Amino acid sequence: MDDVTLRKLEFDVVRGLLAARCGGTLGRQLVERIAPHAAANMVERWLGQVREMQTAADTIGLPPLGGARDIRSFLERSGTPAGLEADHLADIAATLQTTGLVQRWAAGLAESATRLRRIVERAGDFTPLANRIHEVVDDRGHVRDDASPKLGSIRSTIEKARSQIDVVFRRILRQSSITRYLQYANATFHNDRRVLPLKAEHRGRLPGIIHRSSDTGATLFVEPTEAVELNNTIVRLGLDEHKEVTRILADLSRLVHMNAGEIGKSLEAMAVLDLLGAKVRFARDFDAHVPEIDADGKLLLIQARHPILLSMQHEAVQEGRSREDVVPIDVRLGDDFDLLVITGPNTGGKTVAIKTVGLLVLMAQAGIPIPAAAGSRVPVYRRVFVDIGDEQSIEQSLSTFSAHLAAVLPILEGADRGSLVLVDELGAGTDPDEGAAIGRAVVEALLAKQAHAIVTTHLSALKAVAFTEARVDNASVEFDAVTLRPRYRLVIGEPGNSNALIIAERLGMPHAMIERAKHHLDTRHQALTNAIAGTLQSRRDAERARAQALQEIQETLVRQRELERRTADLNQARLDHQRWMDWVSGLNSGDEVYVRPFERTGRVVRVHLQRQTATVSSGSMDLEVRLTELSPADGKP
Repeated sequence: MDDVTLRKLEFDVVRGLLAARCGGTLGRQLVERIAPHAAANMVERWLGQVREMQTAADTIGLPPLGGARDIRSFLERSGTPAGLEADHLADIAATLQTTGLVQRWAAGLAESATRLRRIVERAGDFTPLANRIHEVVDDRGHVRDDASPKLGSIRSTIEKARSQIDVVFRRILRQSSITRYLQYANATFHNDRRVLPLKAEHRGRLPGIIHRSSDTGATLFVEPTEAVELNNTIVRLGLDEHKEVTRILADLSRLVHMNAGEIGKSLEAMAVLDLLGAKVRFARDFDAHVPEIDADGKLLLIQARHPILLSMQHEAVQEGRSREDVVPIDVRLGDDFDLLVITGPNTGGKTVAIKTVGLLVLMAQAGIPIPAAAGSRVPVYRRVFVDIGDEQSIEQSLSTFSAHLAAVLPILEGADRGSLVLVDELGAGTDPDEGAAIGRAVVEALLAKQAHAIVTTHLSALKAVAFTEARVDNASVEFDAVTLRPRYRLVIGEPGNSNALIIAERLGMPHAMIERAKHHLDTRHQALTNAIAGTLQSRRDAERARAQALQEIQETLVRQRELERRTADLNQARLDHQRWMDWVSGLNSGDEVYVRPFERTGRVVRVHLQRQTATVSSGSMDLEVRLTELSPADGKP
């Protein structure tokens, strides 16, 4: 899909909604790159991954990715002479610790979750490397004292020297004969050497080395003679400490570099898992569903809602503000018609409708659950063309018409059987008769190319197209003649009215003027209105029957999926039980097990299959526990 289509349909806002639901930077960076795809197998794979993650979320929860960070720049740096700093290694260890958690999470996946299993297979378990780093670097990014025996010895010696120098300075600062010459009775530092602040006018009163003076020259920083050798020792040991820390970090850097390629693959897999988790959270927050891909090229959106409107409503609810509900719409294309003409007044409902359709199609083809009911189906379009813009004032009518035409002509050139075309206010910005004529020509061209299309217009003459073209139908956005506001519900089969006369009457235009206005309506308009009125009831009955049938199909689909979910849960439970039975049957004396009631591990002393119990030694105790209270010590189910 081209960037213009993504921008006009505000796909970036959906990216933002997903990014806000990622667990970390890995997923958020991947969100920035997601885009609709035109290959059906790729879209099927993405949507299948989401379905499997939804099932996993309901049974074992979402993958534990809270500790994962973007450490790719550190992996690159690990192979340079500079190597890695301690805080870099702390971030790497936290991320690598997550790989083990992900592997343990994946052990609970159902056998049917083949797509998720393939993703997890790309992520190795680097817990041993994480543990090795943790032995050297703590969570705050500091090298531990026991990182090596030599470092421990150096730091211990430094502490002893610091304790000795503390004694020296406390003794000096207890002497009033000295403190009266100081600017303040406290020690300070100069290049890691402890010094005293001597008043400049008392130079020579304190034996020692003058290292510098203050900017004003009023203070001299003197290292007492008694402290010189101790300071020398601390400085020398500090250099030794730095060399040993550098050596330790270099060793760890090389270890990370040796595994950098495999770690990189694991990061990519965890980014995908994070993105899938965000899609599941998005579906939960906005009651979104994974649509089916229709191989026959038919579009069916049931109870579709615009995600940006839902987000605004969601924010309002969280902030305690009142906001009207988002009105869902039902839309179809490719079944009994390929092109839908939405007519009616310029009240905003028509534009929202086509934007909703366009954005939900893009979301589905990007592998994102759509805010529409279960049973919704979308084809995979090769191209989505959009011409959506606000109609301008009369003074700008020529530029408006030119802009619309300049956008529509490339669409007509590029559209084909695998395209979806969305045009807002077709024929606007010029003389109504000429605009309607051009609009009809555009509709006929789209029909000839067999593209799916939804066009909106306020030109009544375009309603007649549905009566002469077999693959075209009318639709309207419901309008409340009392409040003079749109109800936003899309009604297929019923063309919209401008409602100008109704609005004029509500606003107080005299009845006589209303009647004269009706008299002035041309005969073609009246004939079309009468023709529409004659077929309206039968169309309403047909749409009502269709809606009822669709609801029954949807309810059946929901029940079927619930049955499938329960069957899958039962099959997985049976499989887990069989695995556990096989494991119990193979238990021998000395095997390590986990005793769940006591939350501790132990070793099997004896198994009593007749009594369904086992004697387990844990610490200084021998416990007799039921076999059902035991599980493998490695945490596998």
